[in-house]
Amino acid sequence: MRPKSPPNYLSGYSIALTEQVRQLIEQDRLADVLRQKYPLAHEVRTDKALYDYVLELKNEYLRNAGQLSKVAFDSKLHVIRNALGMHTNISRVQGANLKTKREIRVATLFREMPPEFLRMIVVHELAHMKEREHDKAFYQLCRHMEPEYAQLEFDLRAYLTYRDAGGVALWAAASNL
Repeated sequence: MRPKSPPNYLSGYSIALTEQVRQLIEQDRLADVLRQKYPLAHEVRTDKALYDYVLELKNEYLRNAGQLSKVAFDSKLHVIRNALGMHTNISRVQGANLKTKREIRVATLFREMPPEFLRMIVVHELAHMKEREHDKAFYQLCRHMEPEYAQLEFDLRAYLTYRDAGGVALWAAASNL
């Protein structure tokens, strides 16, 4: 059995863009570029603060999308499912009724990231409340909630590629100041 290769976060992007990211990593310049663009980590540290943050965005853009029963940081997400966030619907029969609970889980690595990256992943998971598939309507909804969604997703993927190449966490120390 061969070991599983690390995820290619930049698959789907042009060869020119992926090569540019690779060169910046090799030249040890990507960290500086990202820190200059995103200098500070956000202040959302607890599950309660994350719930409030997500609920505020949901109420602004998706009022009629149903209730969220739980929002939390999940330390197992990135490692187990190779996912950065997850939206789930759990249905249970209670008497004659079918009750549905909706949950959003965000990978713990987003605890110490710039606010733009946290917003991007939350917008992504909220969009799944209306659109299940990653199709045109899904990405239109993401861009409606966050106009810079595509750029933020690319920058996050570049950062994850940097981390997989052995780079250090860029905002962990900044959040402890």
